[in-house]
Amino acid sequence: MIVKEITVTTPDGEMPTWIHHPTNDGPSPVVLYLMDAPSVRPALHQMAARLASAGYYVMLPYLFYRGGPFREFGKSDEDMHARQDLMGQVNPTNIIGDCQALLDVASNDGAAADGKIGAVGFCMSGGLVISAARAMPERVAAVASIHGAWLVRDGTDSPHLGLDQATAEIYLGWADNDATAPPEEVPIMEAALAEAGLTYTLDFLTNALHGYAPPGGTNYNQEASELHWERVHSLFRRHLQTA
Repeated sequence: MIVKEITVTTPDGEMPTWIHHPTNDGPSPVVLYLMDAPSVRPALHQMAARLASAGYYVMLPYLFYRGGPFREFGKSDEDMHARQDLMGQVNPTNIIGDCQALLDVASNDGAAADGKIGAVGFCMSGGLVISAARAMPERVAAVASIHGAWLVRDGTDSPHLGLDQATAEIYLGWADNDATAPPEEVPIMEAALAEAGLTYTLDFLTNALHGYAPPGGTNYNQEASELHWERVHSLFRRHLQTA
């Protein structure tokens, strides 16, 4: 496994990014792996490596770069307030410049394959990967929103709007009793996906809470997390693997 840290220049600044990809058998399909609110941390590196070991070029960017240098966040009141402010600096509009900058870097790396890409987003990034699919239909073939937050929101850039511009297959892992994605928003999202004619799968998980996928977290749920792995691998095999 190759792991390297680089700096990606975006329209808004310098974005620390980690790349995980196989040592052999490249070039590998690109997957954008977008962090949740606690930031890039060992659990996400572990997950990125697990995905990369299946044959993918996984790009894990620090999305809070607009607010300062890289940091991880604990559970203190100070950290919670800090990350809340930083989350407000990442939205369904400016994430597109970030994604395009990442793909520009990948296009100059021989370990990364050209062509269709995938994207996985957790928590705040669940909607961001859907927005990327909407903005870059010629590149984004498959996306997974894992316990995605604020998928239905006010404003014209809400992830559930304009999905007729997308072509990707979409997977949503939706936790019950999630304040950031209430159950009553499920039919709104499903109606939007159906109206756009997109292929999608939505697992509504009554046995899991928001944050169920990354290991080590308070709400980690092994059964639900392993389901998300099954769904992601199946999705990417269908759309990104050519052999």
